[in-house]
Amino acid sequence: MKAMIIKEIGTTDVFQMADKAKPALKRGHMVVEVKATSVNPIDVMLRSVELPWSANLPEILHGDVAGIVVEVGEDVSDFAIGDEVYGMAGGINGVDGALAEYMLVDARLMAKKPKTLSMKQAAALPLVAITSYEALVNKMNVSAGDNVLIHGTTGGVGHIAVQLAKVLGANVTSTHSPANAELAKTVGADNLVDYTSVKVEDYVQTYTNGVGFDKIFDTVAGENIQQSFEAARFNGHVSTILPIEDPLQVALKSLSFHSVLMLIPLVHGINQQSHGRILTEIAALVDAGKITPIIDESNYSIWDVAKAHDRFSSGKVVGKLVLTA
Repeated sequence: MKAMIIKEIGTTDVFQMADKAKPALKRGHMVVEVKATSVNPIDVMLRSVELPWSANLPEILHGDVAGIVVEVGEDVSDFAIGDEVYGMAGGINGVDGALAEYMLVDARLMAKKPKTLSMKQAAALPLVAITSYEALVNKMNVSAGDNVLIHGTTGGVGHIAVQLAKVLGANVTSTHSPANAELAKTVGADNLVDYTSVKVEDYVQTYTNGVGFDKIFDTVAGENIQQSFEAARFNGHVSTILPIEDPLQVALKSLSFHSVLMLIPLVHGINQQSHGRILTEIAALVDAGKITPIIDESNYSIWDVAKAHDRFSSGKVVGKLVLTA
């Protein structure tokens, strides 16, 4: 099969096309004909910098995949040849990813693709949907009536998190940049905040009567995490997807702080079935019209992955950047 591979960490120049053997079927796995994949920050980092998983880096990157099942291994009962599926199933920890014509996937990590989405749209969802679900449902138990703040309305994770929080019955306030103000209006938040022009204390006063938000999902992190701590009520919850340097406010406000790393099942081989279950739930919500991915306007094929990574790093991407086969 044809594949885009890397043999070293570096700039986008490290991508090269190669002929590889089609993956051999294994028990509990499926071979999927790749139709689309998306670019996530982890893909760019694995390609460009040393990470804890770099020592066991596969040649073929990218975990998100949407495609068609062409082979089904022993012990796989929930899928059949011809099924359209999606999932986040490789590109890390020695497991080849989706930048190829075929991908070997652990069936527990996969789900049937939402019927109402194209392959391109479906490939945008796995990592960001699982991350949003783990933060809002598993970590913070967001429920009806919760006053929730989500940073990054139109970001890859943020736009899915806003929609999922609304499904859960929360009252959602979400921050955005002025450049994406119009798009932010389409995502479904109850309240929108231009973070460049409104101070934290002002929107906390406006939308929580000065008490603070019950639960906050910070998809931006970095310096922004301190604003999340400032915006949280005493004994509230804050989740983020990136490391933090100063946890002092966690202690001073008696916050429940949650770190979300959806890669754990792939890296450590535990609880893989949770990913398949979450994606099955997400597919049902998508088909019910409650969650819709925002796709970046770019149009790249898998074989243009270097150009796609360059665009991703430019900061111009809105929503999810997806590559098609």
